[in-house]
This record gives sequence, C-alpha cells and structure tokens, in this order.
Amino acid sequence: MPAVTIRNLPEATHRALKARAALHGRSTEAEIRAIIESAVRPQERIKLGSELAAIGQEFGGVELEIERDKTPALTVDFK
Repeated sequence: MPAVTIRNLPEATHRALKARAALHGRSTEAEIRAIIESAVRPQERIKLGSELAAIGQEFGGVELEIERDKTPALTVDFK
C-alpha cells in the first residue's frame, strides 16, 4: 500500500489532528486517512447509475418485461 510523508507540518496542526483523532477514538494516522478519504471521495459524490435512474424516472420510467432465453449455450471446440 502506498505511503505518504508530510513534511513541515506545523506543531499546532499536529496537536489538532491528535485531538481530533482522540475525539473519534482512533489513531492520528487513521484520522488523517479518514480526512483524506472524505476529501477526495465525498459521500455526496454523483453516482452515475443513480443519476441515470433519476433521469429516467423524470420521464415516467420504463417497465421492461424481459424473458430469459433458456436455450442451452453451444459448446466451444478449440481444435
């Protein structure tokens, strides 16, 4: 797994990170990971499938009746 080193972090920032980590009941390293994760992958990010479904619902949606083809698949001959 990749590792990141942060140089020249002000002491006050480090103390604040430690306090925040203690408040959340985790290590400072785990807290930093959580902060970075939430910054680059926010919960409210757009999810393509959900957005496409919402657009479809705006236009009344589509009811599909799909019947599965139960015909056996042919075997492959690699000769």
